Amino acid sequence: MSLFAIGDLHLHFQSELKAPGQRTDKVWKNHEVRLAENCRRLIRDTDTLVLAGDHSWGRNLAECERDFAYIEALPGRKILLRGNHDMFWDAKKTAALNAGFSGRLFFLQNNYWPYRDENGAELALVGTKGFTFEGPFWVNRYREVVDWDRDAEAHARKIVSREAERLRISFEAAKADGFTRFILFLHYPPTSILERDSAFTRMAEEYGAEQVVYAHCHGASRFHDSILGEQNGIRYSLVSGDYLRWVPQKIL
Repeated sequence: MSLFAIGDLHLHFQSELKAPGQRTDKVWKNHEVRLAENCRRLIRDTDTLVLAGDHSWGRNLAECERDFAYIEALPGRKILLRGNHDMFWDAKKTAALNAGFSGRLFFLQNNYWPYRDENGAELALVGTKGFTFEGPFWVNRYREVVDWDRDAEAHARKIVSREAERLRISFEAAKADGFTRFILFLHYPPTSILERDSAFTRMAEEYGAEQVVYAHCHGASRFHDSILGEQNGIRYSLVSGDYLRWVPQKIL
């Protein structure tokens, strides 16, 4: 009963592709075929696969039908996190999504998923979309950040606060049911390029999360935008599909 994660599938079997780089970058060529092959090679039906947001370019459930069929066909139990491009997913209607896809997919928002590892230990998978300030930034000739859009930063702080409240709901729901071990999933990275910590890293430390797993960062220039490796006893992992070359990462 292993736990795997990958994010940013950006499927578009029946919707418009809205990212030009997804048409031209070699890492995206036939990515859905490569991912499916890697999943079948690595993941058993008794395993769990967390998909860390940006599942589909579809604007609504009708436009995501074939994308969801693809996801359902992947091996293992599938846990979905909300990404910034997941227009089909209204955060207030997560319960309806879980009812509609009961037994097939689980949507992680304001709730948690109980996970049992191969040794029988129980953990709670918690998460939310998250958010972080992504600029605009102004850099000097040495590529050092010298200033940024202060109004955009203030707006970002409001969204971070809202997402942090949603994350606390997830932690508290699991804690109320007796869970003491947690793995935290975010779509956005936990910190911006200006930060050493954030509301999300502090909450991870507050609840004693063992790992923080995130996606969203695309392209080699973005792969080191946030924390990688261990910080304050917590392991941080980036699982964007193009970063992993479409090989799901084993988390546990």
